[in-house]
Amino acid sequence: MSESGVNERVVVDPITRIEGHLRIEAQMNGNKIESAYSSGTMVRGIEIILKGRDPRDAWAFAQRICGVCTLVHGLASIRAVENALDYKIPKNADLIRNLMNGAQYIHDHVMHFYHLHALDWVDVVSALSADPKATSDLAQSISDYPKSSPGYFADMKAKLKGFVDSGQLGIFAKAYWGHPAYKLPPEANLMAVSHYLEALAWQRDVARLHTIFGGKNPHPNFVVGGVPCAIDLNSDSALNSKKLSQVQDIINQMKTFVDQVYVPDTLAIASFYKDWGSRGEGLGNFLTYGDFPSNGMDDVAGYMIPPGAILNRDLSTIHDVDMNAAEEIQEYVAHSWYDYENGKSAGLHPYKGETRLNYTGPKPPYQHLDVDQSYSWLKSPRWKGNAMEVGPLSRVLMLYASGHDQTKELVGMTLNKLDIPVTALFSTLGRTAARTLETKIFADAMQGWYDDLIANIKAGDSRTFNEVLWEPASWPKQAQGVGFMEAPRGSLAHWIVIENETIKNYQAVVPSTWNAGPRDDKGQPGAYEAALADNHELHDPQQPVEILRTIHSFDPCIACAVHLTDPDGNELIKVKVR
Repeated sequence: MSESGVNERVVVDPITRIEGHLRIEAQMNGNKIESAYSSGTMVRGIEIILKGRDPRDAWAFAQRICGVCTLVHGLASIRAVENALDYKIPKNADLIRNLMNGAQYIHDHVMHFYHLHALDWVDVVSALSADPKATSDLAQSISDYPKSSPGYFADMKAKLKGFVDSGQLGIFAKAYWGHPAYKLPPEANLMAVSHYLEALAWQRDVARLHTIFGGKNPHPNFVVGGVPCAIDLNSDSALNSKKLSQVQDIINQMKTFVDQVYVPDTLAIASFYKDWGSRGEGLGNFLTYGDFPSNGMDDVAGYMIPPGAILNRDLSTIHDVDMNAAEEIQEYVAHSWYDYENGKSAGLHPYKGETRLNYTGPKPPYQHLDVDQSYSWLKSPRWKGNAMEVGPLSRVLMLYASGHDQTKELVGMTLNKLDIPVTALFSTLGRTAARTLETKIFADAMQGWYDDLIANIKAGDSRTFNEVLWEPASWPKQAQGVGFMEAPRGSLAHWIVIENETIKNYQAVVPSTWNAGPRDDKGQPGAYEAALADNHELHDPQQPVEILRTIHSFDPCIACAVHLTDPDGNELIKVKVR
């Protein structure tokens, strides 16, 4: 591998504006990415910690896999135990779990768009030259959002100018402002930056839904057998009339911001980047586990998000997915810093999964990953041997392919407004748009779940917990189960093996393992790696905003870090902690 001229390798380490430690190396051919390598540079050992513990406590540990996705790991964990013990939960518990998970989607997706992903498309410094009156005209032309007056945008511009004049850009510092890949006019940039700041206050308020049902956020409380919040409309210590009214207010806040800000902003910004509808797909294979039950997890037909697999873009065929079949979902470690007892070329179903650490990689400082050997702390999950993409695009495609009316309407509206073909769905732009569209779908669904909960309570049903099987004496000596769900970033599952009332084995396969994993024993790239090799050209290797756009379109969740190196290993940015 040459380090000069047309064959250099561009290194971005860390990828910032994500959760976790991620290194991307892009092998260049001229200014085009020829191949890419995704390396998770932190080890996760939660599976080892959980062995030998009480299964009813697993959720509290599993939540600590992540500081952002705490709710979803807790929910997947308790579902795993409930599945293993054939444990049914009350209808109200399902509705409250749906409300909590739906709120997680809406909160996560809005925050991701404005605070993690939008800065790949929005030039903050350009906003300083915007005309507030013209910005107001633009905002009012796409939405009825009340905060759209010339005075509002003048105030926002003055606030931003204060950051710049003080030399303290803060959250907007160390970016690629002025890069020729930015295409928005100053007024669109000012509108987006204003909504960035608006979303900071919005998210603080909507996060309260988790505290109402789960006691706190992050790391809300859960319980095997239901939810830990009792319903008593007249009790100050239970889920009462006042708290239920607060939930309704939060749902209204969510829906207003999604309808009047998030969706219009996405369409407005996307209209300047239609060329991104032809790059960044990669695999063409999409997977969902299914979630948001209307009649318990056993009734798959009642899921709002259907389970299934789509291969090679073929939306006419949805393949069934069996979470328990040994030959379907398997994890490989051929290019991971792990070993299996029977060798690195084996694939293991998570029930038989192993977490054997074996770091044989380079010691810092080093120039490049040895991609012919092991190069990541992530494993490589496969479905029937296929690398799969999970996440919002997979879910929207699954809904679209299964004939979901609202999804078909929203997708059609988006394609028409942007004047792009249906093939643009399979792209970086399509992935970003899908996240917005499903947020709209969930914002609308929240009201239905809330109405059903209120109807149950009015009918005299206040049960939120099932005590049957709570005592281990009633458990079988051996049991295994899988707790699966659709987390905001994609399909998430926890597999548990219980023996003599304790955890014998525990394996979690998270969305970013599916998407960010390295090559497998057959050399098949993961979703990040394939997407970056799909029609990407870099204007400037030292400012690789194109890499960030596609990686951020997946919303990586791996944990966080602070420096960037060029192809020669020289540090470009240094962060000093005082």
